[in-house]
Amino acid sequence: MEPRAPAFDFETAFHAHYGRIARVIARVIRDPGRAEELAVEVLWKFWRTPSAHGEQAGGWLYRTAVRTGLNELRRRVRGSRHESLAGDVHGQPGAPTPEEVRAAREEQEHVRLVLAELDPRQAELLLLRSSGLSYDELATALELNPASVGTLLSRAQNAFRKEFIKRYGEQ
Repeated sequence: MEPRAPAFDFETAFHAHYGRIARVIARVIRDPGRAEELAVEVLWKFWRTPSAHGEQAGGWLYRTAVRTGLNELRRRVRGSRHESLAGDVHGQPGAPTPEEVRAAREEQEHVRLVLAELDPRQAELLLLRSSGLSYDELATALELNPASVGTLLSRAQNAFRKEFIKRYGEQ
């Protein structure tokens, strides 16, 4: 009799990964509510993809989360160049000035637009690294040779810097 593979426990996987997936997406799109919705979509897609279950599940989930976030970002960029990134800050002690809010919105928009223009693999690498993934986790998530992560990350940073300067000049 052939040994059976252990049953997949979706509930455990959901609880283990949902929070981090939502945070990864939120870092990309800057909308925690929408990020939570997209995280559920990622996990739903995971549940429907039995080939993603097993040892590589974490990598598959984070790679899919970043791609989902980038797709949402691209959809927003196409639809509107001026998304609202901050709530009403008037009347709060120590709150940023309107000029500081405007400058922060502008910088965030610049970063999003540059990420949307990069090669998707480079954008994924930068976003996952900025989300705190180690080189080993990056290698697993993006199915890379662990020895090449540093080089690829450096190339992605250079591509980002080059595109940012091309669009917005030295800052």
